[in-house]
Amino acid sequence: MLEFNKRTNLLERTEFEYPLQDVAQPNLYRILYNYEEVPKIAFNHRRVPIDMPDEIWITDTTFRDGQQSRQPYTVEQMVHIYDLLHKLGGPKGIIRQSEFFLYSKKDQEAVYKCLERGYEFPEVTSWIRASKKDFELAKAIGLKESGILVSCSDYHIFYKLHMTRKQALEHYLTIIKQCIEIGIKPRCHFEDITRADFYGFVVPFAKALRDLMKETGVPIKIRACDTMGYGVSYPGAALPRSVQGIIYGLCHHAGMPHELLEWHGHNDFYKAVQNSASAWLYGASSVNCSLLGIGERTGNTPLEAMVFEYAQFKGTLDGMDTTAITEIAEYFKKKLGYEIPPMTPFVGKDFNVTRAGIHADGLLKNEEIYNIFDTEKLLNRPCRIAVSNTSGLAGVAHWINGYLSLTEDRALDKQHPLVNKVKEWVDREYDEGRVTVITDEELERVTNAVVTEMELDFK
Repeated sequence: MLEFNKRTNLLERTEFEYPLQDVAQPNLYRILYNYEEVPKIAFNHRRVPIDMPDEIWITDTTFRDGQQSRQPYTVEQMVHIYDLLHKLGGPKGIIRQSEFFLYSKKDQEAVYKCLERGYEFPEVTSWIRASKKDFELAKAIGLKESGILVSCSDYHIFYKLHMTRKQALEHYLTIIKQCIEIGIKPRCHFEDITRADFYGFVVPFAKALRDLMKETGVPIKIRACDTMGYGVSYPGAALPRSVQGIIYGLCHHAGMPHELLEWHGHNDFYKAVQNSASAWLYGASSVNCSLLGIGERTGNTPLEAMVFEYAQFKGTLDGMDTTAITEIAEYFKKKLGYEIPPMTPFVGKDFNVTRAGIHADGLLKNEEIYNIFDTEKLLNRPCRIAVSNTSGLAGVAHWINGYLSLTEDRALDKQHPLVNKVKEWVDREYDEGRVTVITDEELERVTNAVVTEMELDFK
């Protein structure tokens, strides 16, 4: 069948035949995934077109995948974080959904309390076991959508489920039909898609879901799960590792609409953000993330990273309140005791701190020279200078003003006695042979001691 594509202004073939390949032996892609070696990236030089959807958005898995890798949140903590997600997502709901477990009484209580907030976004969804009892639980709580695990690689089908592909597909379809019958919209988590036989199982399964949608009138989402972080976004990379190949194939060969496609990435090979951005570029409307990237093993795509990817793609934050990112980071550090590596972009203690003397000089003259954007405006995080033997009085003054939150007419200049006293201490350190940068903790201790000694009050 041929259809005219208004996005490309071309006639395109829309019907493709990819029958299920019910193989006797699993296809483990040993040529790529020899367990005793580093995985290989193969290229076939096939390139697919960029196909950014009209609308893109973020979904959250902080309370599901994120909670699998840390001590469980309390109800109060989940509700507070949910409030911050709502604030960050803004009035347009760029953070569209947040998924929760429903297994324990505590999880259920948290869901009820979040629903009581009455927010349109993020919509509360669930992740449940594939059982009729759990579907009925989600329905009773008042949820409209739930995730269902439908593993799609032969690693899982043959070795975990002990089924054939045909048996697995029929099993999954039976479960999904039960979910629809109870009144819950299914979100099918295609686990381990970057090791799956794409044309032999993934596309036939996705087409079966598309046919089921036509039959029932119920939308069925596909979450493409890069469970092991094997996905790559290099042009011309071959399946099953090609992110753009997966998304293009689900759209073009399986006929799934953009708005029903979601990418869920892991960071095992440092590619979570890059792969999520590529999923948007090539046709998935949503990317699934967790706050601070907390998740199984190396974690998920950091939600805060995709906020700024969105803004770079769209040229606007679309109402998102990015100062909430700093509130989230502070809450995780101070209330939850979570240690954020100091160099982590956007949320780390030192992400916008410069240490090099020549950089510090440039920053003092004009912060645009060495700051990525107005971090004070967008994140409520003014850029800072790490003090060393090259910082000078101006560098020390800049650090003290940042530490004491002294701005405009309250800011200290380099002639202030406090600045001179701290600078004298710094000079003594380097006169005695020090070669490393002065730490914030040291400067805080010395500054506080001098403030007390001089009986200064900056409140």
